[in-house]
Amino acid sequence: MILAGQAVYVFVCISLLLTYLKLFRRDYLDSPHCLLLLFSLLTAFPVVTYLMMAHHFYSVYLVPYAIVPIFVRIFMDSRTAFVAHVVMALLSAVTLHNPFEFVLLQLVTGLAAIYSLRELTERSQLLRTVLAVVCAGLLVSFTYDLSQGLGSQAFDQSRTVYVVIGGILLLFAYPLMYLVERVFGFTSSVTLVELTNINNSLLRRMSKVAQGTFNHSMQVANLAAEVADKIGAKPQMVRTGALYHDIGKMLNPAFFTENQTGVNPHDQLSEERSAQIIISHVTDGLRLADKHHLPSVIKDFIRTHHGAGLVKYFYIQYANKHPEEEVDKQLFSYPGPNPRTREQGILMMCDAVEAASRSLKEYTEESLSGLVNHIIDSQLADGCFKECPLTFRDIADAKRVLIDSLKTIYHTRISYPEMKKTQQGPTQPAQGFFATGIHRTWQR
Repeated sequence: MILAGQAVYVFVCISLLLTYLKLFRRDYLDSPHCLLLLFSLLTAFPVVTYLMMAHHFYSVYLVPYAIVPIFVRIFMDSRTAFVAHVVMALLSAVTLHNPFEFVLLQLVTGLAAIYSLRELTERSQLLRTVLAVVCAGLLVSFTYDLSQGLGSQAFDQSRTVYVVIGGILLLFAYPLMYLVERVFGFTSSVTLVELTNINNSLLRRMSKVAQGTFNHSMQVANLAAEVADKIGAKPQMVRTGALYHDIGKMLNPAFFTENQTGVNPHDQLSEERSAQIIISHVTDGLRLADKHHLPSVIKDFIRTHHGAGLVKYFYIQYANKHPEEEVDKQLFSYPGPNPRTREQGILMMCDAVEAASRSLKEYTEESLSGLVNHIIDSQLADGCFKECPLTFRDIADAKRVLIDSLKTIYHTRISYPEMKKTQQGPTQPAQGFFATGIHRTWQR
């Protein structure tokens, strides 16, 4: 009967988690990586709790249970982190003799961990989280004893020590995060920040062999991060993806206009061949990403930044030269797919707008506004964002941000006035040996 009761209890807890995922985060149900991470955490900590109780090994308060909401918050989202933490605490409490205080303590410390850790990009953030978890745990433990009518002499001093040690053990979440990324296939914000270091080998090589592409990628990264911040997407993710989206151009840099210095090798090629070279920078970029072990989320940016669109320049040029024949669009189409996340859609918009802005003859508010609206409206008409969860409001906000940013980038500068020469000749030079020598040289 005990085993039957425990089995039903576990079934109910897991059913609550799955119901939450089905109602609110169906995308996690479709992701094997997310489900594997959730159920690994929900299995590991209750098992550890059972083993400690079965062998009377110290106290369960030594276990850093707050690692569960920390990892789920970093790799998923806050609401899922809280629900997973509640389910884990309920499952762990089955083996305890007095579970109410344990569940109460875990709920409060879990919330403290979630609130204090929005996006882990620095080690100091984890230290603040540890401090918040320890303070919350001590406060709950102290006030709970007071609420039960216990005096200062009856306080459990050992539990206080265990709560502090358990909080300190949370620091191991930082090195464990790398292991979680490798095992479950996630990419943390810490990894994204590390990839934006322009001194790494891949970006440094691009800055040398394809300097124009490197500058273009930097500009797109800044624009995309601003747009993402405005519409509530993930700025760090789209910034990192933008830096790497054109790495495939390093293999044939001279065939892309931003790297050309007056000589255009496309003049000697057919439109079909030129289009294939341009298209190949996507597949070449994916090969380089595999070679340098870039995360899959970065590969998705490389794969989708042109979607399944056309290389319009050579397509139109070929169609104009051969008006009598039907053009095979597959010869001039990128392999795709189209963007499937908000961040990928943002990169597609910013990449096209930044590249087209370099061809403007004049930079006025009207010309920049017309360019941005024309580019993004054309992408909408081509169906580039059909599978992307961008709303019309997101796109309108993105247009405004891009127009304002381009106006700042291409603002006109005032011309400096020139010093008028007086009729009495040059002004008297400064005194001193060096100044006198310059004056005599000028006289000769």
